Amino acid sequence: MMHMPPSPPILSNTSTFSLPEPSPSRTRTCMDRYTAAAKRSKFIKRLFKLSHMDFQFALWQMYFLFVSPQRVFRDFVYRKQTKNQFARDDPAFLVLLSFFLLVSSVLYGLVMKLSFVLLIKFVIWVVFIDCIGVGVIIASIYWFISNKFLIKNSKSNADVEWAYCFDVHLNAFFPLLTILHIFQLPFLMTIIDHNWYISAVIGNTFWLAAISYYFYNLFLGFNVLPFLTNTKILLYPFTILILVYLLTIGFNINLSRLLMNAYEYRLLSWSL
Repeated sequence: MMHMPPSPPILSNTSTFSLPEPSPSRTRTCMDRYTAAAKRSKFIKRLFKLSHMDFQFALWQMYFLFVSPQRVFRDFVYRKQTKNQFARDDPAFLVLLSFFLLVSSVLYGLVMKLSFVLLIKFVIWVVFIDCIGVGVIIASIYWFISNKFLIKNSKSNADVEWAYCFDVHLNAFFPLLTILHIFQLPFLMTIIDHNWYISAVIGNTFWLAAISYYFYNLFLGFNVLPFLTNTKILLYPFTILILVYLLTIGFNINLSRLLMNAYEYRLLSWSL
């Protein structure tokens, strides 16, 4: 006759031996800190390993930021589902953007006929002030607005990562940079840099297109996040842009020429 082992005792729901459950908020905070530090460390390590970067996919993203930017931002949502983060974990896009930023700034500086020293200053200014400095400010503003006012359920654990906000800025900055530093170049010294009315129209139209595309990409970046609501308020800057454009055209104010002169003044007054 087979001998069966005794069954374990069944504890009732009122058993006094149950352990207290850990605090969800405390557990989440510790895990978030660990994951954020781990993700940051992994990103920095991959920054120095070109063989680990997917440059083909980064080029695909740059192409579709012009053709169909929605596809790029939908990929961010897919990354959240597969890797539990919205922000990029591959620095390939950042490396290509830095290279493109360097080359386009040099071309822009040559068209402005800057000396070698002023050209170096110009490249440093564009990279560290226009791209990184302004990007940190805009990413912080959008990070605060989205987490403070746009979360659907304030009691949920969902939040917008600051790194994702900065990624959205980089996505939006690439078309802006291309329009102003590449597409505008053939017109810069031939038509735009004059006192003609058509110069103001063409120059200001380039700036309107660049900044509009920038804010539109910012909107797309936050609109794809499923836990945000009322993201259409991020389109409000378009009203100001159109108003400024019409006023500058009406008063024959050439923004491209003004900004070129402002660049030259800042570069001449800035000593390395």
